[in-house]
Amino acid sequence: MGETVNQGQQNAEGQQNNANQQNTAGQQKTFTQEELDSIIAERLGRERQKYADYDSLKQKADKYDEQQEANKTELQKATERAEKAEKEMAAMKQANLIREIRSKISKETGVPENLLTADTEEDCKSQAEAIKAFATPINNLNLPDGGEATGTSKETPANQFGEWFNQVTNQS
Repeated sequence: MGETVNQGQQNAEGQQNNANQQNTAGQQKTFTQEELDSIIAERLGRERQKYADYDSLKQKADKYDEQQEANKTELQKATERAEKAEKEMAAMKQANLIREIRSKISKETGVPENLLTADTEEDCKSQAEAIKAFATPINNLNLPDGGEATGTSKETPANQFGEWFNQVTNQS
């Protein structure tokens, strides 16, 4: 039945084209606004028929997707849960390893564990050494209210800083 309708439309279009060709050969035909509206309405109607079932097809596709998700086997669901749990466990193991490294280095160096932020043992050791060097007083200077050193040195602050810097960086 659909073929008959299409053939009928094709025949009507063919006749219209033949009439148009004859008119252009002899004389040019002018169309009224009603004729143009009619031609455009017919064309739009044919085009809309092509996509008339779009919404129903979209609904069917959505239902199919939902049904596929519902039809997953228990094994697939269990596998997905196991993969998620393995990822979480690996992240926890890594965090625990880092915590153990930091605790070990903290006990060895005396630097508080919460000041260490590195992830490897080597990096934690170097970080702890740097913190320890920074926190260790150089000359045990006693600075009263005036801010002048009453300790062993009467040098300028710039010279004192230079001495400290050389000690920290192990330079002479």
